Amino acid sequence: MIGEPSQVIGRPLFRMQLSIGTIMTIGGPPGNQTRLATIAGGTFEGDRLQGVVRAGGTDWQRVRADGSVLLDARIVLETHTGALIAMSYMGIRTGPPDVMVSLDRGEIVDPQRYYFRIMPTFSTADTALDWLNHIIGIGVGDRLPEGPTYAVHEIR
Repeated sequence: MIGEPSQVIGRPLFRMQLSIGTIMTIGGPPGNQTRLATIAGGTFEGDRLQGVVRAGGTDWQRVRADGSVLLDARIVLETHTGALIAMSYMGIRTGPPDVMVSLDRGEIVDPQRYYFRIMPTFSTADTALDWLNHIIGIGVGDRLPEGPTYAVHEIR
């Protein structure tokens, strides 16, 4: 039927592990605290993309009164062939208050106990990877003490 959207299909893109550097609490009005996490590095690996996450990225976070964290991150991926990719993502990490406190303390928590999703977009000048400039991804996260891991899928 005309006007119906095509079926949304997710294709695995890569798994990414980030290492978090410093976390600076900036503050703000009650229920809207700002903090900044620096990205110390990391890795990503998938069938079509693999490489390292360059140090120097940032994740601006807004912490709501209920403990939910809104993410706004900018990082640089470098593929095994040397191509650079700018990856930006918005996301949310939320769950019961006790779970959010445990995550903030750096404790390991079963990812089934909280919701952690990101929506990345990409930008690259590498012609072989131009397809990345035209997709949106969805990532499912797990917050580990050393930093988050994400299973990122291309949405087609």
